[in-house]
Amino acid sequence: MTTTPPSARPAGRVAAGAAARAGAGTATRAGAPLTWNLLDRRPADIPVASSETVPVTPEWAHGGADGTGVRVCIVDSGVEAGHPLVGDVVGSHAVVGRDGGLTVEEVTPADTCGHGTACASIVRRVAPGCELHSVRILGENGGGTGAALLAGLSWAIEQRFDVINLSLSTSRPQFSQVLREMADDAYFNRSVIVASAHNSRIESFPWRFSSVISVGSHAEDDSDLVLYNPDPPVEFFARGQAVQVAGPNGSTTRNTGNSFAAPHVTGLSALILGKHPRLTTFELKTILYLTAANVRGV
Repeated sequence: MTTTPPSARPAGRVAAGAAARAGAGTATRAGAPLTWNLLDRRPADIPVASSETVPVTPEWAHGGADGTGVRVCIVDSGVEAGHPLVGDVVGSHAVVGRDGGLTVEEVTPADTCGHGTACASIVRRVAPGCELHSVRILGENGGGTGAALLAGLSWAIEQRFDVINLSLSTSRPQFSQVLREMADDAYFNRSVIVASAHNSRIESFPWRFSSVISVGSHAEDDSDLVLYNPDPPVEFFARGQAVQVAGPNGSTTRNTGNSFAAPHVTGLSALILGKHPRLTTFELKTILYLTAANVRGV
């Protein structure tokens, strides 16, 4: 694996080089450090009071749902179709070079490094009835280019997928504005982007944008536990430590990182949208907030 981080790389252990370097230049707000994960605290440390009187409960939000009818796209390294923890992949595409530019073409379902399949297996476990699609933008070493990220994400947004899982980001500022515009387009067209925060305390995109649902990892051994973060920019925490996921060639492994927290929220979003299909991204994010385990009425 190259020692120089590429423009776009996963937030999990597959791209451990970036994860190992905690951030010079950590931003602060009102003298307090920003929160990228919840590994040094417990859920009880971040209680959130809610004054809502609408009875939005987990049972109301997704009880009895399995994600049927919801189209989920994994923008990553590809997905190994037929893996016991993944099952069917309805559509498989990849960003490829063509005539001096980049285009998205249909390809045989495959994974260059295992990262996308791992993420897909989490989504499948949470929302077994959802329709899985894949766009490959990463190469064999788990890295990619900002141009490939833009091409793959733009295509996924144009297809109007219900939920787009993006367990990767770019730290290159030249891609920030166009990614922000893409995220806004998705937001207003009811394509929900669930993006993992970078593991290191550095600026990267698009998880930093308010138009996406950003996710970091907590250290609890509970795959159903989703927490709201009262100290953004990361908005939600889900399990991301030693998560059992699909490995190469039908195997099973355990991976760690924010990459593997995001698919838990992607799957949960698929459950909610399967039961309430006309929700806007704003409404979905509000339901995720109201049903988070640490949010309580007052």
